Amino acid sequence: MASFNLLLLPGDGIGPEVNVEVEKLVRWLDQAGVAKFEIEKDLVGGSAYDAHGVSITEEAMARAQAADAVLFGAVGGPKWDSVPYEVRPEAGLLRLRKDLGLFANLRPAICYPALAEASSLKRELVEGLDIMIVRELTGGVYFGEPKEIVTLENGEKRAVDTQLYTTHEVERIARVAFDLAAKRNNRVASAEKRNVMRTGVLWHEVVSRVHREEFAGAALEHVLADNCAMQLVRNPKQYDVIVTDNLFGDILSDVAAMLTGSLGMLPSASLGAEDPATGKRKALYEPVHGSAPDIAGKGMANPIAMIGSLGMALRYSFGLGDAADKLDLAIANVLGAGLRTRDIAGPGANAVSTSEMGDAIIAEMQRLS
Repeated sequence: MASFNLLLLPGDGIGPEVNVEVEKLVRWLDQAGVAKFEIEKDLVGGSAYDAHGVSITEEAMARAQAADAVLFGAVGGPKWDSVPYEVRPEAGLLRLRKDLGLFANLRPAICYPALAEASSLKRELVEGLDIMIVRELTGGVYFGEPKEIVTLENGEKRAVDTQLYTTHEVERIARVAFDLAAKRNNRVASAEKRNVMRTGVLWHEVVSRVHREEFAGAALEHVLADNCAMQLVRNPKQYDVIVTDNLFGDILSDVAAMLTGSLGMLPSASLGAEDPATGKRKALYEPVHGSAPDIAGKGMANPIAMIGSLGMALRYSFGLGDAADKLDLAIANVLGAGLRTRDIAGPGANAVSTSEMGDAIIAEMQRLS
């Protein structure tokens, strides 16, 4: 039986609650003989700052480097709004992405048939929706230098964020997108702002060349990022795979997520380069929702995005595609049976707790097995 090392970084707010449901599922997979999992845990974000004065410790980073996969909950909240910028809770996540080389962020936007009514769009626009957004994660404006706020001679302040991309960075994220598209409907939309940004001109040029030289059998569409946002709320099912930069990916993936009815439903994967010797990738998996401090500790959080993140780990890090498929089906079946947490329950409907939803998915996994 294959053995894997899994690092859990629950974080803040509802992060620990939804991580409990993932840990229960991992224990079940272990007991069911799917694979052997060695679980480690550590602090990240505000909880790490409270304990150690930093958003992630060197020891936690070492564990992340050694793990076969990292499952990350959520970080941040008003409690830490006044901490120094360099140790803010989000800095822990940014360091994980940078130090692990997690350049490819995969964010699926899937609308389960049972939840089509929960979307803010009409059912016919979102029912059957299945989009994969591939976001470049370690370049662009979030990491470019200079990044500063300076005081000018006249007393005004000037803030600078620098958008930087190299040919290599665009090439490798384009290849990830085309590879994923080949396993789906073989259609890629590349979103940038070449009409006003030099990085957009380079992005368009490089993606076009990679397509022409390596993936000519795929259909490629170029779309301006602002138009892509509009199209996502006008006719989202026109897209299959969308590849874009760090900033636009951040925005477009949240737009796509809300088409499905709730941020609490959707997982994500952040992958590094493939190791030539082992074929493995550094990887971090996390729900797309935030820490939701207003409902933390109340048993209201939806654990499906966190559980779905484990499903992506099963698929992309552990090579357990059959188990991942079964987990996807278990989630769909539980929703089809009418179970809802508060965020996806209709007016007047009874909502189940975080743990009840997690238990129901494990019970359905048991039934499917």
